[in-house]
Amino acid sequence: MVEVFTQISFMILIVLGVSLVMRVLKQPLIIGYIISGIIVGPYFLGILPGVDAINTFSEIGIALLLFIVGLHLTPRVIKEVGRISLITGIGQIIFTCGIGYLIAVLLGFPILTSLYIGMALAFSSTIIIMKLLSDKGDLNSLYGKISIGFLLVQDLVAILILMVISSLSSGADFASQVALTLLKGLLITAVLGAISILILPKFKGFFARAQEFLFVFSIAWGLGIASLFAVAGLSIEIGALIAGVLLSVSPYNYEISSKMKPLRDFFIISFFLLLGAQMTIGYIPQLIVPAIIFSLFVLIGNPLIVMTLMGLEGFTKKTGFLAGLTVAQISEFSLILIVLGVKVGHISNEILSLITLVGMITIAGTTYMVLYGNKIYHLISNYLQIFERKKVNEKKIKYKKVDAILFGYNRIGFGILNSLKKIKRNYLVVDFNPEVVAGLKKMRVPSIYGDVDDDALLRDLPLKTLKIAVSTIPDFETNDFLIETIKEQNPKAIVVVRAHTIEDAMELYKSGADYVLTPHFLGGEYLAGMLRDIKTDREGYKEEKEKHIKMLMERFKKGHDHPEY
Repeated sequence: MVEVFTQISFMILIVLGVSLVMRVLKQPLIIGYIISGIIVGPYFLGILPGVDAINTFSEIGIALLLFIVGLHLTPRVIKEVGRISLITGIGQIIFTCGIGYLIAVLLGFPILTSLYIGMALAFSSTIIIMKLLSDKGDLNSLYGKISIGFLLVQDLVAILILMVISSLSSGADFASQVALTLLKGLLITAVLGAISILILPKFKGFFARAQEFLFVFSIAWGLGIASLFAVAGLSIEIGALIAGVLLSVSPYNYEISSKMKPLRDFFIISFFLLLGAQMTIGYIPQLIVPAIIFSLFVLIGNPLIVMTLMGLEGFTKKTGFLAGLTVAQISEFSLILIVLGVKVGHISNEILSLITLVGMITIAGTTYMVLYGNKIYHLISNYLQIFERKKVNEKKIKYKKVDAILFGYNRIGFGILNSLKKIKRNYLVVDFNPEVVAGLKKMRVPSIYGDVDDDALLRDLPLKTLKIAVSTIPDFETNDFLIETIKEQNPKAIVVVRAHTIEDAMELYKSGADYVLTPHFLGGEYLAGMLRDIKTDREGYKEEKEKHIKMLMERFKKGHDHPEY
């Protein structure tokens, strides 16, 4: 017991040391965790404690991560990105699997082995992308929601494939086995759904008073339902996800999420440690060439496939590009698939080492690609025009003159648009989500579909007669480019942009912004203003309360969820 405790303590110290080096070098911590896994693994220090214990920690981390994902997958969000996620998810799997299979055959691998390789290359890691999007603050962005959607579609397909292979190894009747398993899953979900809707709301007051109980309940609910699904023949991952979805309509979903994050972060480190520790060094020399070829296909080919599919669906090249970067790595399900293939005797341990190596390369590569996606996009955006389907009727501006342009109709843009309506100014809304633009047109709001990073779009806009432009887009590079373009054509125009950090806000002011919106500080400023103006007048607060409730209900009807962070 003391030995295991000492090993875990030493392992955590190594993780800390490597993480500090990564932080000093300004590199993603995920890379540090994987490197730590290699260091503590069997080929170097060999101090990784019992694999079963670490694997359990890893599974708990995965379950907690997907539980938190589910907490933010409200029915509205699922409906919002459902179609594009399904099309992109299924389409990318088919194309990647097919092309990957052909590459493997051309490299001389047997047909069955090539099929396994093609399937392994087709799936991307929801866990890693969720972590990266969370670190980047893009979980609630359009491309973030779409990415999560099609990655979850991939996970479902991967689980079905794993069930097929498992049934082949057990000799069971596959059709009846799948039908029975799905029936169990639906019944469990229905029962738990009824509990979450009919019974849990009665404990609202208790949860509000007993925060510790809310924390314990959240862990028990998430891990308990995950275990229940595992016993029923489904996966822990699907169970954890559904557990979160069932609580997504709860008024405490964001509070639960914030309480669970530190616990998730601790356990999820085990997953990345295992990835590093599973690296088989001995096979590397003979596998390096095919590993590089397959890795390049995943890093470049998968994003191109997603960009093509999303372009055909009418999304901008930027949305397609950023979403495409999220599939530039293989999944933990890919490794599980290959391990299962080895167990049933379809493929050799050499293929397991090959796919593990591809996983290491692509996970490392995609980490940088996702975190620095906006900067990469600005460097190559001129070459991505082929991936954007232009709609002529949307590109033509019918307004010869507008006083105001709102770039980005979202939670913040909603309030700004209402103000523009009240002051009766000629205005125009520009948004890169075709569904948002379609909704605005139904409300007879002057709006066009387009990406602010598109030079052609900005040239078409009546910037020379513009009095004010407001951007609610959170991306620094985009706002910097917007300020430069507008000020170049119309120096007198007022330009208001948005920033996440103080550093970004100061840089945007240097670029010429007339005002920089910092949402994280606005709440405190507004409350300070209320205290200054209303003081202790109860009637004043009652009036503010009524206005606030009215505004919240209006936003709720429109599906404006509060961001996670």
